[in-house]
Amino acid sequence: MPLGGQTTVIQRLLERRAERPAEAHEGTTATVAVMLRVLPAPKALLALQDPGVRAQLMRRIAPDVFEIDSVASDQEALERFTAEYRPVVITDSLELIRQLRSRKAMRSPFVLYVAELDEGPEREAGLNAGADECVGRRAPERELDARIAAARRIAELEAVLRITLEENRKLSATDELTRVASRRFFGKHFPREIERAARYQRALSLILCDIDFFKTFNDTMGHACGDDILRQFGTRLQEALRRGVDWVARIGGEEFAVVLPETGYERGLEVARKLRAAVAGSPFPHEGQDIAVTASFGLCGLDCVPAGERELAGRVLKIADAALYRSKQSGRNRVTATRYNGPGT
Repeated sequence: MPLGGQTTVIQRLLERRAERPAEAHEGTTATVAVMLRVLPAPKALLALQDPGVRAQLMRRIAPDVFEIDSVASDQEALERFTAEYRPVVITDSLELIRQLRSRKAMRSPFVLYVAELDEGPEREAGLNAGADECVGRRAPERELDARIAAARRIAELEAVLRITLEENRKLSATDELTRVASRRFFGKHFPREIERAARYQRALSLILCDIDFFKTFNDTMGHACGDDILRQFGTRLQEALRRGVDWVARIGGEEFAVVLPETGYERGLEVARKLRAAVAGSPFPHEGQDIAVTASFGLCGLDCVPAGERELAGRVLKIADAALYRSKQSGRNRVTATRYNGPGT
């Protein structure tokens, strides 16, 4: 692959995707957004000989942007990189860039060259050595932040592309009927959402919902009607949520899970009530008929996901499922909520 080739490939993929109708990629876009969020911060190797510049970048790069490993010499940088691959390398050494690019390896890092002078010849030297991007060490802080943000985006997209190819996720991430996330996707990524929230001490809520008396629709009006209701149900849930943040998965015949990152108990309860109203508020059209549909909801809300609790994702799922069961038992078309306060909740 030519120098900087991994950047070009990802950019072309994004450009081609942007040229196609947006509705054809809505499901893929949603699942990619989830994958990007649940991935840990990319690892970056900071290999700068100038201690002042090294200290400046260490201050400016937050832990949730990159997990930084800082070194002062080319030799130490190569040793660290050989021991553990880093998708991003930030360096002021042209020789280090050349040595990284000369390596015969399957994966090549995104290299940001920090030039002595913010001038054409300096940038040209960096690009000729194999850098993907260049920035002058005296560049305004806003420009520096933008270059670092671009490096992160490329690293994240490369990671998502690799995961997708390795796990064949495109074939199993989306439920074929409803176009929301699949049961398999939920089983893989909900625990990762929990881990991410625990890592940064963030809130998270899980809502389980189930269409009331769904078997009746299939038995009296046919499976085509049932399938249509399922499709519309998934759409109504998605339309009531934050795009690119919250996500929906079909985890059973007529049962769905709604994952609300960065959302504590009180806000989660508001969202669950909003979803219930979105379903019951207007009938579902089918072949000229208006069909009244309701659903029951169970919520487990965490105001701060605790770190170090084993099997927490499974525990949260069970709590939300028990809340859903109580909604069913107490009359359906309602929301039952539980605030998570530890293993004894």
